Amino acid sequence: MAKLKADYIKEAQALGLKVSAKNTVTEIVEAIDTALVAKAKHEQSKQAEHTKDRVEETTSSTTKAGKKSAKALREAETEEARKQRAAKIKSGELEVEPPTATKKGPVPVARPLIDRRSKNYRAAYEKLGDRKPVPLAEAIKLAIKSSTVKFDATMELHVRLDVDPRQADQNIRDSLVLPHGTGKSVRVAVFAPSDDHEAAKKAGADIVGEDDLLEDIKNERFDFDMLIATPKVMAKLGQFARVLGPKGLMPSPKSGTVTADVAKAVKEAKAGKIEYRVDSQGIVHTTFGKLSFGDKKLLENAESIMTSIKANKPSTLKSNYVVSTYVTTTMGPSVPFEI
Repeated sequence: MAKLKADYIKEAQALGLKVSAKNTVTEIVEAIDTALVAKAKHEQSKQAEHTKDRVEETTSSTTKAGKKSAKALREAETEEARKQRAAKIKSGELEVEPPTATKKGPVPVARPLIDRRSKNYRAAYEKLGDRKPVPLAEAIKLAIKSSTVKFDATMELHVRLDVDPRQADQNIRDSLVLPHGTGKSVRVAVFAPSDDHEAAKKAGADIVGEDDLLEDIKNERFDFDMLIATPKVMAKLGQFARVLGPKGLMPSPKSGTVTADVAKAVKEAKAGKIEYRVDSQGIVHTTFGKLSFGDKKLLENAESIMTSIKANKPSTLKSNYVVSTYVTTTMGPSVPFEI
């Protein structure tokens, strides 16, 4: 049944079109068709946007929940396979062969330290025999005979003490003038006011100065083995403590290198003054002369050092103070001696 014009008008008005009886049927139909096409396009666009929003929402929620990577998936599969295999082994469905024992090679044997020494050293070591502690005089003679070098070797004294250097009263430290010196030529520098320069030079100081010597220290020019300073100028040396300290050149009242009597300090340094200090392991290492001194002079020097060490025994120490003592030469074997 053909539609009437009134029906087309109602349909057009339902679509929101402004038509009336003045419009022809053809005009009304064309308007309706155009509106329907536009409505269809709008519905498609709206549907596409809705689909896009759903995809974005799904992606966002997946990302927030932690989307698993390919590596994570492989690890999950491997873990699941491991659990299944473990369950089969436990239930007896799967038998596993015991691992075959791998053959180990022979245990490497480290050679003793004496076997890694030179031929001359081993020969000198064998001359010492059973190496039992002997009197100090005999130990010095044995050390002189066992020297393996051709030059005038230095005699060394090593004393292990049962002390804890971390305790203030057990940090053994002292300085003394050896009866026969050390056999070494010591270059002494004196950092003092101009009033003390003349006395220091007469006493035998190699370098004497104040501002000029401070400039040399600043430029790290150390043409001396010992630095002596007066209390008045010690404040100027404070800024160079990090440079002088590691080199053992920082003056200290305990070592006698900070003194008002610079002439006396220079004479003692030239005469063979030494300073010893226990290390972190509780051992005192020091020298007491050259081989050319002869056993008598070396004995007197060593005895003076041992006397000084004994005199510095802490009053709070109740155990055995001296544990072991050794004398040795440069590059030579050590000889234990008894006190």
